[in-house]
Amino acid sequence: MRERAEEATGPWLRRHQHAACGVGVLAHLDGHASHGLIEDGFECLENLDHRGARGAEENTGDGAGMLLQKPHAFLSSVVAGLGDRDDYGAAQVFMPRDGDHRTAIRTLIARRCQAEGFDLLGWRQVPTQNQELGQTALDSEPQTWQFFVRPKQAVDPKALDVRLYVLRRAIENEVLYRNLVGAGAETFYICSLSRTTVVYKGLLTCGQFRSYFPDLSDARVTSSLVLVHARFSTNTLGAWDLAHPYRYLVHNGEINTLRGNQNWMRARESTLASPHLGKDMDKVKPLTGEGLSDSAQLDNVVELLALTGRSLPHALRMLIPEAWEKNPAMPEDRRDFYEYHSTLMEPWDGPALVVATDGQRIAAVLDRNGLRPCRYSLTRDGRLIMASETGVLDMPPDQILRKGRLNPGALFVLDPERGGIVPETQVFSELAGRPYGRWLREHRLTLPPDPPIASGPAMGGALPHALDQYQRAFGYTLEGLRAFLKPMAESGRDPIGAMGNDTPPAMLSSRARPLSHYFLQQFAQVSNPPLDYIREALVTSLGAYVGPRGNLLEEGKDHCRQLYLPSPILSGAQAHALGMIHREDLQPHPVDITYPKELDLQSAIRAMHATAVQIIEQGGGILLLSDALVGPERVAIPALLAVSSLHHHLIRCGLRMRTALILESGQPYTAHDMCVMIGYGADAIHPWLAYQGIRALVDEGMIEAEADAAVAQYRKALEGGLLKVMSKMGISTLQAYKGAQIFESLGLDQELIDAWFTGTTTHLPGVGLAEIEQDALADHERAFGRPIAAELPLDPGGHLYWRRDGERHHWNPYSIGKLQQAARNNDARAYEDFAREINEQAGGLLNVRGLLGFLEDEAAAIPLDDVEPAASILRRFSTGSMSFGALSQEAHEALAMAMNRIGGKSGTGEGGEQTERFGTERECSMKQVASGRFGVSARYLAQARQIEIKMAQGAKPGEGGELPGGKVDEGIARVRFTVPGVGLISPPPHHDIYSIEDLQQLIHDLKCANPGAEIHVKLVAKANVGTIAAGVAKARADAVLISGDSGGTGAALKTSIKHAGTPWELGLAETQRVLMANGLRSRITVRADGGFLTGRDVMIAALLGAEEYGFGTAPLVTLGCIMLRKCHCNTCSVGVATQDPELRRRFEGDPAHIVNYLRFVAEEMRRIMAALGFRTLDEAIGRVDCLRARPMAPAHKPMQS
Repeated sequence: MRERAEEATGPWLRRHQHAACGVGVLAHLDGHASHGLIEDGFECLENLDHRGARGAEENTGDGAGMLLQKPHAFLSSVVAGLGDRDDYGAAQVFMPRDGDHRTAIRTLIARRCQAEGFDLLGWRQVPTQNQELGQTALDSEPQTWQFFVRPKQAVDPKALDVRLYVLRRAIENEVLYRNLVGAGAETFYICSLSRTTVVYKGLLTCGQFRSYFPDLSDARVTSSLVLVHARFSTNTLGAWDLAHPYRYLVHNGEINTLRGNQNWMRARESTLASPHLGKDMDKVKPLTGEGLSDSAQLDNVVELLALTGRSLPHALRMLIPEAWEKNPAMPEDRRDFYEYHSTLMEPWDGPALVVATDGQRIAAVLDRNGLRPCRYSLTRDGRLIMASETGVLDMPPDQILRKGRLNPGALFVLDPERGGIVPETQVFSELAGRPYGRWLREHRLTLPPDPPIASGPAMGGALPHALDQYQRAFGYTLEGLRAFLKPMAESGRDPIGAMGNDTPPAMLSSRARPLSHYFLQQFAQVSNPPLDYIREALVTSLGAYVGPRGNLLEEGKDHCRQLYLPSPILSGAQAHALGMIHREDLQPHPVDITYPKELDLQSAIRAMHATAVQIIEQGGGILLLSDALVGPERVAIPALLAVSSLHHHLIRCGLRMRTALILESGQPYTAHDMCVMIGYGADAIHPWLAYQGIRALVDEGMIEAEADAAVAQYRKALEGGLLKVMSKMGISTLQAYKGAQIFESLGLDQELIDAWFTGTTTHLPGVGLAEIEQDALADHERAFGRPIAAELPLDPGGHLYWRRDGERHHWNPYSIGKLQQAARNNDARAYEDFAREINEQAGGLLNVRGLLGFLEDEAAAIPLDDVEPAASILRRFSTGSMSFGALSQEAHEALAMAMNRIGGKSGTGEGGEQTERFGTERECSMKQVASGRFGVSARYLAQARQIEIKMAQGAKPGEGGELPGGKVDEGIARVRFTVPGVGLISPPPHHDIYSIEDLQQLIHDLKCANPGAEIHVKLVAKANVGTIAAGVAKARADAVLISGDSGGTGAALKTSIKHAGTPWELGLAETQRVLMANGLRSRITVRADGGFLTGRDVMIAALLGAEEYGFGTAPLVTLGCIMLRKCHCNTCSVGVATQDPELRRRFEGDPAHIVNYLRFVAEEMRRIMAALGFRTLDEAIGRVDCLRARPMAPAHKPMQS
């Protein structure tokens, strides 16, 4: 493998960069300026160096910078004719190294200054000293320049601030339009253009910053405030412009809802107006855009709000509100402030410490969960020292007057003109001074409490057709009714399953699948944490206002003219109550999302869009999208396609803020369905057919409850599932989640994504509108066409459990039987039959690696005897980290014994390990540290040869492990330090890992606990996992595991098993590419797991870049597992996944069975290596040139009756 620092393409995209950093703030409380504060800023930055990171070279940093007041005395001494401090603006810019490119930009800037009424006073190249920079930083280093402008006609300082903002945006837009932005060393970027501040920054380490900018060591450079930032990014390609500070703020954290915030800001642009900007409003648009980091986009919005009349505290509290919805102790006027502003703007949600300044005042805010540290000290000489940690300045204790920290959701304000620190209560007495509460009470609308009422659709009235016809039309299956609707209506919970996913993704399925199945849930790992929504319920909310929204830049009572919904899942009563609203601006207007059979789907969508636009232009503030009119002559547009296409169409038309989209559909019935539709723009959903289905199950006696109670439980399960999916991504409120598009697509055509799911990452594009239409028509024909004799009322399904006439599964009676025959009898021919079944995929494609084949060359082939022996290959194998608790003691020990015999690795899982196994053949070499820390002790860590930090699990990323109470016997409780019979649910996040630097700290601590152990970090494949892996490498882990979405589990939500994460093939390819592009590949071992079954699977992983390989489900099958998928029920009939003493006696597994199987896998690998010409596996690692696209049948076929 060759490492190279090149611009990454393909799976790696700049928008997938993540960063978590160190922040420092220094200020004189009385507002006087000094050079000493600059020197303190250097020291602060240097002491934050451990919160920054290094790239491929130790002398290439991820970025460091400083924001300070404009040093007027210094600038006046080096540039003539500037005038008084408030007369001019100073710009700090990165300019291309190429002279012609730089000249073109300077000419453009001069022209724009003239057009905007400014005199361009001059240019100055900022001196820099780059001798200490690493090669990556040097290769991408632009020149740093300053230019100075003064308005041709004098204006007051505040007006000048606005005009400088307009000038900067005009320059940026024209540079972009003329394609002069450049990249790397040819970058053009305006770091700052301001009357009050200047920003010095670059792709530097904290220690390099002082010497790189000699300007700042000049005694004439003074400031009363300094903001510094040390960046820890998961990507370090030449990103000088991504260093902080930005123009207003520094940010430590991550905005999880960025895509939605970006879409909503774009939608608002058509409604924006401000007397401060007047006719110049269009010049500052777009307010957000592609290619900008989350911090840069947040900075843009803070800047807009601050320059159009709102104070910094006001702007920050609008964007990052504290948890007000469920806080009974919050003063009413403060609650009214937050509730009022929730009608204006959704939260920018995620772990965040944001510190902003306008050049005079400083405001800092912490996210509602408090997931970033911020501590401060006030000194006796009148200074503020605030940072991500204490100790950033060497300060004698007797000089500290007061210490404190920002609590979750806290606001901190320093205003020298008001005497220093302004108490938060005083800030809010001013912020809440307007009659927000009265406006809300007089103008908001709520729905009445639920009366008992039928749960049919609000549009269309009584159902004219049989229930099963509607269910067939919308793709219901018998399995869906029994495995989802029934348990949800009985328990009020999203149902739990086990053993992972072995069915093909929707794009490869031979059966029609709902459009929502092409979308995979994203989740937080490492750079930001998932939420523990059970233990942190105070910060979560499903309530939101819906309806037309006005101008963000003005305040008034009209913003309150919206409908408040406490949940986006509408009951039948609420749906009917909507129809009773008579207030003109909130009266729902029906939009039929069915179409005549003779019309094509694209035309139907365009017609639906036109209808919606016409209604909105006539004042329709709520649209009710309904498919209730589906029938023999009318086909339903897939609900997700209807919602998302209209959502994006209205954004493009500038109409989205003038209406709400409420979906009334028979299609969605699982929590995943609801999440995808809300994530792509639905304000609320009325799943009318699901309600009717539950009532039918009650009538048939399949649910023993009153119908209303069963429907209420089902709604509760949907709401719990929605909270669960939101929390996976670290999102607290529905308002922030709505439209945030926290999904990636697998198998949808790029043109379809760009048009109607804009901004979504898509892998392996293929299925387009024609195939979706084909499915819709096939469902319609099954529902309303001529019935087939003896046909079941609904398709049986088989997506969750294998059925002879259902969806294809890797694990079926034949494959299970053949593997067990091979392993138990050491039967090579049986293994070949098994491998043929898996590798040839029963005549169809079941996974992504099925799309790949080997590029064999007979001339390159070598004799099998020349290939490294199987014993050497076996040492690269490991078992998945399956816990003692999920597995019986017998199965858990058998796995460890087998791997010890072949020299591989076996993992404890997160349940710990009995001390009596230490030092024996039954001991696991790899000890896992998971979020619950079950079984973790100093002795446990000291015994390890490898320590695995589990950040996520393939079958349930973004969630914690779960062990039902029935499986927690005395032995398991003793190992886990818990109580027998009590269910154990690990928190979704590690509560000591909220950022990449926290992970780095844990890695360091574990190396201190056991210096001889390798530290491994387990990740799950998703879009951007490569950038996360780069961060793991820079955090100095020894190995990173990329786990696929099809990995097994003892217990997980069925929606997570089926719809979260991506295949390891995609994650591994991205990881290899990003590590190579960053020059980090040699630092870390790459492992992969998630459904490996044969030698062919492992060889594809090797060619994609993995060096070690994990097996989970297959070894369990060799031990006797027959895939009942009831591990969570404690009823495993073969003793593999149960703690029942009677069932454990049935265990017939033997470590030798696993050894036999893995030897067969290694020998199959050797045969492939011989055919490809590799003598050692090391030669094959990362050789993607030896892979080819495999011939395949059409990627999509509708299900046949």
